[in-house]
Amino acid sequence: MELSIVMPCLNEAMTLPACIRKARTFFRASGIDGEIIVADNGSTDGSQQLAEELGARVVDVPVKGYGAALSAGIYEAEGTYVIMGDSDDSYDFLALQPFVDKLREGFDLVMGNRFQGGISKGAMPFMHRYFGNPMLSALGRRIYGTKVCGDFYCGLRGFRKDVIESLSIQSTGMEFALEMIIKAELYALKITEVPTTLSPDGRDRKPHLKTYRDGWRSLRLYLLMSPRWTFGIPGLTLVTLGLTALAAAVLGFIPDGWISVANIFGSVATVLGYQAILLAIFAKFIAIESSLHPPTTKFWILQNRGTLERFVISGFVIAFACLLVGVSAHIWFHSQAAISVQLQEFLEIGLIVAGQTVLAGFYFGLIHLLRERRLFPRKRRGDRNH
Repeated sequence: MELSIVMPCLNEAMTLPACIRKARTFFRASGIDGEIIVADNGSTDGSQQLAEELGARVVDVPVKGYGAALSAGIYEAEGTYVIMGDSDDSYDFLALQPFVDKLREGFDLVMGNRFQGGISKGAMPFMHRYFGNPMLSALGRRIYGTKVCGDFYCGLRGFRKDVIESLSIQSTGMEFALEMIIKAELYALKITEVPTTLSPDGRDRKPHLKTYRDGWRSLRLYLLMSPRWTFGIPGLTLVTLGLTALAAAVLGFIPDGWISVANIFGSVATVLGYQAILLAIFAKFIAIESSLHPPTTKFWILQNRGTLERFVISGFVIAFACLLVGVSAHIWFHSQAAISVQLQEFLEIGLIVAGQTVLAGFYFGLIHLLRERRLFPRKRRGDRNH
């Protein structure tokens, strides 16, 4: 079978029949061997019976959520390709040929773009159309380097089933669609987009989407899946500002009345920044181990067996260097109180960073141990090689 059309459903009796009829008409007109799957999330309005009467295959999904419904529907799909689309009659299931053509060309993910195809009056709320969707899509492109997706939130998209299943998408809510794009980019899949239209849905009730709640959930997913932007870049910025403030105080560029402020800011910024940088690396490894990111990283050297020892040795070297500089400075500049105070700040920060480095080494060691056990699991007792 070439194509499965998957429609998530929750009480869509008013619009689901029209979607199924359009999908069936598309199959007849295109000559494609395909199926229609309705992934039902617990409808109580008879949507399941209507779908079965119209020849669709119904998959009951007990786990609540848009993503949970789609995951189950995709899992049950028998087609080489899958096209997913909401069952509220806002997407045109008669116009799926561009998606199929791109999939046949070899693309792994084909996104619809409603801003290119046309959005009918009243089909998308003003805030979503002109602010929320464009800004969050632009943010996603900036963070993850996605160049071809102009509409991250389009619910009509096609993909190769085997490739998307290999991404192990974990979100059960509306973030499912975003996680799909993010992981597709992280795993270097072939992505393209085609224009599609959006019409007002045929419901007689409010949509399941909540503007501010789901907007925050989108931003939250962006931050959690990008340790570099969430922790790494802010951490590097804080360290740079902190060390600059401390150096300026030592060199006399800070007025006397502001030296204590520079010391406090410089100390706090440097320590917090270094913690954020370490957290960025920790988060990256955790993302890899939990399959949120591909099993490769620019920090590959930290995943070697000797990481723990290198960090511990580095921490002690930093501590010894700070103590040596501090003692020498106290001997040489004991009569210059201002310089002694500034150097004391550097000494304290250096010792804190040294301690954090040692502790980070042990944390990396634990992560490496978990990684080894994942990659090379021990045989269970009783297993034997013959």
